[in-house]
Amino acid sequence: MHYSLLQFLVLLFAAFMLIMLAKKLNIAYPIFLVLAGLVISYIPKIPVITIDPDLIFLIFLPPLLYEAAWYTSWNDFWKWRRPISLLAFGLVIFTSTIIAFLATVIIPGFTLPMGFLLGGIISPPDAVAATSVLKNIKIPKRITTILEGESLVNDASSLIVLRFALAAVLTGHFSLNQAVSEFFVVTFMGIVIGLAVAHVMYVVHRFLPTTAGIDAALTLLSPYFMYLAAEQFHYSGIMAVVSGGLFLSYRSHEIFTDGQSRMQTINVWSTLVIILNGLVFILIGLELPTIMKGLDGYSQAEAWRYGLIISAVVILIRLIWIYPGTYVPRWLFKSIRTTEPDPGWKNPFIVGWAGMRGVVSLAAALSLPLITHAGQAFPHRNLIIFITFVVILVTLVFQGFTLPVLVKWMNIKDMDSTVPEDQQEMTIKIRLTEVALKRLDEHYFDEIENNHLLQVLKTELQNNVIHATARLDSLEHGDAHQTQRAIYRKALKDIYQHQRKELYQIRKEKKFSDEAIRRQAMQVDLAEMKILK
Repeated sequence: MHYSLLQFLVLLFAAFMLIMLAKKLNIAYPIFLVLAGLVISYIPKIPVITIDPDLIFLIFLPPLLYEAAWYTSWNDFWKWRRPISLLAFGLVIFTSTIIAFLATVIIPGFTLPMGFLLGGIISPPDAVAATSVLKNIKIPKRITTILEGESLVNDASSLIVLRFALAAVLTGHFSLNQAVSEFFVVTFMGIVIGLAVAHVMYVVHRFLPTTAGIDAALTLLSPYFMYLAAEQFHYSGIMAVVSGGLFLSYRSHEIFTDGQSRMQTINVWSTLVIILNGLVFILIGLELPTIMKGLDGYSQAEAWRYGLIISAVVILIRLIWIYPGTYVPRWLFKSIRTTEPDPGWKNPFIVGWAGMRGVVSLAAALSLPLITHAGQAFPHRNLIIFITFVVILVTLVFQGFTLPVLVKWMNIKDMDSTVPEDQQEMTIKIRLTEVALKRLDEHYFDEIENNHLLQVLKTELQNNVIHATARLDSLEHGDAHQTQRAIYRKALKDIYQHQRKELYQIRKEKKFSDEAIRRQAMQVDLAEMKILK
């Protein structure tokens, strides 16, 4: 037990060191971790690290998907629902089908259900990899939104394909009509259960006397409750986590009524996500040599050939799909041509080239059972896992390194008619200041006449001057100004609450990006934490 714990801590420490080194070298950390893990695995006497396949989905996927859903803008998600749906559902099914038939042709003994199993595993791109690669590159918001939205939904669609293919492999029976009907049932009921659990957590956050620590802890429990509740009834736990996360994120202004809860929750989740991502990407590299040793019946040359062929086809399939998916709806519907700017050929190509595989494919491959219902070894299990690792390596390293170069070379311009971020932030600041001044005049007019601190606050809101000096002066007077400070704190808390409500109204207007609104919300939180201590 102590040795296993030490292994885990050393691995985690190594992941942190590598992430910092990747930042120093200006390399996307998922790429760096995979390559570093591969190098580390060949060091002599390095212990073999394995994870129970049954725990892969439960440990990693719920929190990672929940965090991604939390930071996904519902307004942007809904705005670009058509391209997101075409990628998340259409492309996943298209990829799974092509890979299924290709695998049966090039791999001896591979059946069609096993081909769909492999296709379902390698079809979903990884948002963490794409966004980390594009983090320091200026690209249109439209591309980022589509990639993030696709990654939320395609995880569920690919894993549902995997579920039906796995059942066909284990039982030997498969019905297309039954699979299609169950696909919609599993997806819909997963959403229903996710929203039901989210409403329960909303009530707990909203109406019970929680603290900042409890709020943060409840957000950690939420994705696991959603996932386990859906899986208990054999529905999509992934869709439950995604739908529940989107709902609670949209209601976050109501469940986090003070800045301390919001800030503490953000800090807790940023720590958890970097731990999970660090572990899972370094495990990709560490596990590859172990899988290579278990290729029963196949030489390493054959396995690498299969993996490289399928990797190339996976990249090609996405590029083939992306242009008809972009332009056919524009040709068919005039409303799309009039409301959406022409994406050109560059934007779709970047979306197509950003299809890097990662966490979900790894988890799905390693979760394959070791034996069938008949007690026999699961057919081609190690080969499927090996091909998955090759696809992850090729797409993550090759596309990951070339994507920033392509973006800079193409010199992509943002064609969406949106107000620049800095102008949005200034407009929001003005509106928040107007809310604060209006609140002071309407509800604290009498107190302002006799309260020096409120007079200074109003002056600061009007000209942004001398507030810090007045705050320090009031604290130095001790008990003489205790009553005034109590009224001052009450007024500020009331103002911040109404500023958050105004941010909610601004969000509903859909005129500003969620990033700009979120930054202003954080400024309100920081101001509240600093002044109301």
